[in-house]
Amino acid sequence: MKSRLFDRITIEPGKCGGRPCIRGMRIRVTDNLGLLSAGASHQEILEDYPMLEEDDILAALEYATAETDHAILISA
Repeated sequence: MKSRLFDRITIEPGKCGGRPCIRGMRIRVTDNLGLLSAGASHQEILEDYPMLEEDDILAALEYATAETDHAILISA
């Protein structure tokens, strides 16, 4: 089932090389993930990027989770 948060993720061929972005802005999902993995808190991200909302950060996390949830087939 598609989450309502996925509506915040946009992919446009002419923007950021077609990479997933937040709400049509030039802020990529990977930018959010990189900040989080570097130890930034949600509050710090929101202060540094006032155009973002809490649900944007959650959407990036949920999108990454969905994109990495696939079976890996290993031949024996």
